[in-house]
Amino acid sequence: MGHLFTLQLGRVLGNDWASFSLTGSCMEFLRIKSLDDILANAEKKPLKRQLDAFHLIMLGIGAVIGTGIFVLTSVAADKAGPGMLYSFIISGIVCMLTALIYAEIASMVPVSGSAYTYSYAVLGEIVAWMVGWALILEYAVAAGAVSVGWSGYMNGILRDSGFGLPLALTAGPADTITLADGTTASGGFNLLAFLVALLVTWLLVIGTSKSAKFTGVLVIIKIVALTAFILLAFPAVQSANFEPMMPNGWGTPLSGVGVFGAAASIFFAYVGFDAVSTAAEETKDPQRNIPIGLIGSLLICTVFYLLVAYAAVGAMGAQPGGALSQSREPLAFILRELGYPAIGNAVALAAVLALPSVVLMMIYGQTRILFNMARDGLVPPVLAKVHPTFHTPHVVTIITGVAVALFAAIFPVGMLADISNSGTLFAFLIVAVGVMVLRKVNPLRERHFKTPLIWLVGPLAVGGCLLLFVSLGLYTIKLFFAWAAIGLVVYFAYSRRNSHLGQRIQGDINAN
Repeated sequence: MGHLFTLQLGRVLGNDWASFSLTGSCMEFLRIKSLDDILANAEKKPLKRQLDAFHLIMLGIGAVIGTGIFVLTSVAADKAGPGMLYSFIISGIVCMLTALIYAEIASMVPVSGSAYTYSYAVLGEIVAWMVGWALILEYAVAAGAVSVGWSGYMNGILRDSGFGLPLALTAGPADTITLADGTTASGGFNLLAFLVALLVTWLLVIGTSKSAKFTGVLVIIKIVALTAFILLAFPAVQSANFEPMMPNGWGTPLSGVGVFGAAASIFFAYVGFDAVSTAAEETKDPQRNIPIGLIGSLLICTVFYLLVAYAAVGAMGAQPGGALSQSREPLAFILRELGYPAIGNAVALAAVLALPSVVLMMIYGQTRILFNMARDGLVPPVLAKVHPTFHTPHVVTIITGVAVALFAAIFPVGMLADISNSGTLFAFLIVAVGVMVLRKVNPLRERHFKTPLIWLVGPLAVGGCLLLFVSLGLYTIKLFFAWAAIGLVVYFAYSRRNSHLGQRIQGDINAN
């Protein structure tokens, strides 16, 4: 295995590479999957290309607008006060830089995949494994966070209708409930969040999917709800509600508070735009439409977010510990306080109708990643098992759905969102590094969309992801590294020796 052999690196990242000599042990460690192989495999079972730029923008908006803006507004207010306006801007800039990066790699490799697939092709198997492991935090934990956000609005509707659940069933044991007299108590089991996650899991198992038309309807519902909020809250904006603007300052690394701490949480509101890249195999002219879908959906969502945040802060005030920061349904709460209870309930109803689709998209994305990892041999093959009747990966869907339901039943939305963000930021950072590496090692490969000013945008994207990561708070960062350590143990104990690519490379090495 240690002997020298000549490796045509065209096999690794495309035919533009030159010949290079590596030791067998070095190549066996790298385990880089060929971009050309990925494209060839996708062509063997091509999906029907029927989505255009408009469909992708709708898909992106549908994936992005969810718990972040409907629920985390109160979390951001508690961390940064009115300064959360700056937090929305900071997170939006980081996501826009990342979207430009994603647009290049997604147009180069227009296949159904994610940061896991891109990392496998550029930085090798162990990095791809860590990205896939981190994406469990992005998708599964995020699905739990959205489920908790949904339960807050659903509990509000039930309470206003006289059918409210006991307090012990409206929050998990790791959550804190503020009572009417100002005292606090721990929750017990978030029943509605648990049930909605299981319901979505059942739908995915039996094969219910989102059509472009259905997704479009939900996007319209969410946009109408946010537009109504903006139109009604804007006239109530008062300059006094912006003072003091930054009660907790900018924040310091590892503190989890201040403008940067809120930005790290608000980042969750933008997550989902990368779902556009997973539809690449079903997109007409993906080299043109994928970048439009990624960047267009993110721009539209950013405008809505800034308008909603400004109206919320100006109309209600957003000081830490205040009424807004304690609400579990902040947008509906503000409208009720402004004298629009019926419209506030309608906004709550819009969230109740629309947020389960986000849970579905998150769980679906998680199962697709684990399904691909199972086909690569990195996780047990049973996770790639398909139901004989429903033709869905039912085993991985059930395991993922039960885990999501338990997350939602036990933990508060803010904690889940921050943990999810840690995995997302890591994946985004790796993709940014990978695109810059490709620019250096494979400059001649055709790029239908080139990230402008890559040597400025790339480092800024990496720096922005690092800034938000260290602003998540020490507890969240510890959890992320503990999760990463577990991932490494799993990789070297199981995944590395069962990897299909590793077995093929080892066979080539032995043959030489």
